[in-house]
Amino acid sequence: MKWTKTHLYTLKEAPSDAEIPSHKLLVRSGFMKKLAPGLYTYGAMALRAIRKFENIIREELDKDGAIEILMPVVHPKELWMETNRWNEMGAGLLKFKNRNNHEFCLGATHEEAVVDYVRHDLKSYRDLPKNIYQIQTKYRDEIRPRFGLMRGREFSMKDAYSFDLDQEGALKTYDSMYKAYQRIFDRLGLQYRIVQADAGNIGGSQTHEFQLLADAGEDALLVSDKTQFAANIEVCPAIDVEVYQPASQAELPIEKFATPHQKTIADLEKFTGIRAFELVKTLYFSANEDVSAKDSSLKAFAVLLRGSDEVNPIKVKNLLGMTNPPQMLTDEEVRQVTGANPGSCGPVGLKIPIYADNGIQNFKNYIVGANEDGFHLKNVNHGRDYQVTQFADLRMAKEGDKCPESDGRLKSYRGIEVGHVFYLGQKYARKMNGVFLDKNGKSQFYEMGCYGIGVTRTVQASIEQSHDQDGIIWPMAIAPYHVHICHLDPKDAAVNGFVEAVAKELESKGVEVFIDDRDERPGVKFKDADLLGFPVRIVVGKKGLEGNQIEVVLRRTKEVSKLAQDQVVQKALDLLEQAK
Repeated sequence: MKWTKTHLYTLKEAPSDAEIPSHKLLVRSGFMKKLAPGLYTYGAMALRAIRKFENIIREELDKDGAIEILMPVVHPKELWMETNRWNEMGAGLLKFKNRNNHEFCLGATHEEAVVDYVRHDLKSYRDLPKNIYQIQTKYRDEIRPRFGLMRGREFSMKDAYSFDLDQEGALKTYDSMYKAYQRIFDRLGLQYRIVQADAGNIGGSQTHEFQLLADAGEDALLVSDKTQFAANIEVCPAIDVEVYQPASQAELPIEKFATPHQKTIADLEKFTGIRAFELVKTLYFSANEDVSAKDSSLKAFAVLLRGSDEVNPIKVKNLLGMTNPPQMLTDEEVRQVTGANPGSCGPVGLKIPIYADNGIQNFKNYIVGANEDGFHLKNVNHGRDYQVTQFADLRMAKEGDKCPESDGRLKSYRGIEVGHVFYLGQKYARKMNGVFLDKNGKSQFYEMGCYGIGVTRTVQASIEQSHDQDGIIWPMAIAPYHVHICHLDPKDAAVNGFVEAVAKELESKGVEVFIDDRDERPGVKFKDADLLGFPVRIVVGKKGLEGNQIEVVLRRTKEVSKLAQDQVVQKALDLLEQAK
């Protein structure tokens, strides 16, 4: 492919809304252009990378007998009402009406659609198991799209759905897909981790994320320094290295004392001289999930944890069996529940459920808000002064915490979620009457799993992990082209002849070649070659050809070799092997 025959225009500067390197580079390289917030047109180069990754996915899933289909992106409301996700998905689900006033949504995910596709066909145990996948456009109405394809509204995703006779079969399929995902991401040659994760509103009892490591990753990961344990911070167990023991086990009389203008833990720490780790803070949440429910009265609950800790909303959600993380109460709602403003509130005297983090289980004689503005209580003890509904792990784990599997410590990384596998069980089958007859003629719900890979997100994530200050460094597996020839003298017949011969020989060996034949200065071409980031660059000009000194450059290291004409092709092939 020659540059002058394609539609490719690079930029010297990235647009102001591009915040992270991969987003800036994709726009500057001309690989994609913004149509509207969260919506992008993929250029020919980006599309080549996307298609290559799709083919890797297809090859690995087809090995395991998965069946590819294609479902609509527009779904009727009735389908989503069967699972109640029409309401549960909230504003992220883009809903609209057609000319006949029928309600639809754009598919944010396809569990409902795929169950509807199979539920009239999978009638007997003989029809199972099945594993069905698609590569399709998804739309999620992000409140603030950002980071390009990382948090866009429209994106390409591979989603697969398995149907099995029983839990044992479903978990075997889960394991098979888990291994297929490993093969897929191994082929990219990038650093990734498989971590324990939260299922979100898709549901399910077992789930793992595949995370590409990158400094700009949205997800915080914690990884053991001794074992293979790794988890998203959302679900990582928080375990202290040493169990806290109070100075005294004797319970002292409770006392109220004035704390004027002491509204935060930092204020209280300075005011009392007691470190935040030994103070207890009280947070207030709403258990209301369905705002359309007839009983819309506030269902509040409190969460207690150490002043130095941060609450983990996902753990709270899972403890209470909620669909989405709970919302914190407004200041007015806090006053309604406690009689005081935030900053002076505590658990004593509350008539709502109180959940406490394990970190305060051994605490004695601690300080909490008095539920009276400008006052706190000291020498408070749970069990005596108030009752804890349940102790649980409700805080965010952090670097330095104990590894759940050993005496090791947790280390912090940033990651970009590019794949997610879920064991769903019978959640959707039960709600949508997905049944079959077993060997005894008895009706059973099939067991499901679902498995997603963000196709466009992975392509951008690979750039986020693999780039330098000059541009993209493409992984060989999805590089739009393998070799970039900087043709410095496109009007010179001898140079043209050599470039065409090299390109033809490389292409005969399965190498994809891109030729920059523009009438531009060498410096412009070199900068653009670094920006586009194809694995190997060959520089051919009249001067080099006459001196029998042709430059061949490995993009990853920028190592330059100056070679005779007859050595160029073999050197390029050797470097491509090195780049894999």
